[in-house]
Amino acid sequence: MDKHNTAWENRMARTRLLLTDKQLARLTDAHVMLFGLGGVGSYAAEALARAGIGQLTLVDADAYVESNLNRQLGALVSTLGQSKAEVTRKRLLDINPDVEVTAVRAFHLPGQPVAIPADVDYVADAIDTVSAKLDIAQTCCERGLPLISCMGMGNRFDPTQVRIGDVFETTADPLCRVMRRELRKRGIEHLRCVYSAEPAAAVQSKNGERPEKGSLPYVPAVAGLLMAYEIVDTIGRRS
Repeated sequence: MDKHNTAWENRMARTRLLLTDKQLARLTDAHVMLFGLGGVGSYAAEALARAGIGQLTLVDADAYVESNLNRQLGALVSTLGQSKAEVTRKRLLDINPDVEVTAVRAFHLPGQPVAIPADVDYVADAIDTVSAKLDIAQTCCERGLPLISCMGMGNRFDPTQVRIGDVFETTADPLCRVMRRELRKRGIEHLRCVYSAEPAAAVQSKNGERPEKGSLPYVPAVAGLLMAYEIVDTIGRRS
């Protein structure tokens, strides 16, 4: 990225009032890999691009459907049926043409992982599948890669109860409980995460089927923005 062109300086004018040139250089030189572009990941991706992260790798196999319209940034009537990864890539380039964005349309699964490139500086996990979350956590632990993982945001009402912390210090979230148990089995003692302190609401099943998780626009959005904050703050503070 050309950090000295006039367009870049104009786009970053308000950011430059808060961050030093050294901090901005760290952001523009950074490569962040984000797994999942749903209600949480879409907001994280956009905030990272707007903050000046220089390279983003976005991983999501899904296409937009109507049920995404209530909470996902890229979900529009005009984008239904389109790849989330590709729509997000185009959107981020429309926001910041200097960012390098790679869209990977794939699911990350333990048996079929999406490789994390050697030059990645930070990994963000905004996916739902526990086995995939654990696999990403183990890979990052083995490689010494900073990781922030999002816990459950479904069936919550209150965005003011979304927090950043260590998964081993959380309460009230069944997903956190499962993650703690399984991480211990893998010898992992710490995992930075975004979680909600609000107990999940009960959702009524229909026709005896297992209910889907309910969502409101602002809870996953806040989680995604907090993930982006943690990443930008950590990279900017590096010595």
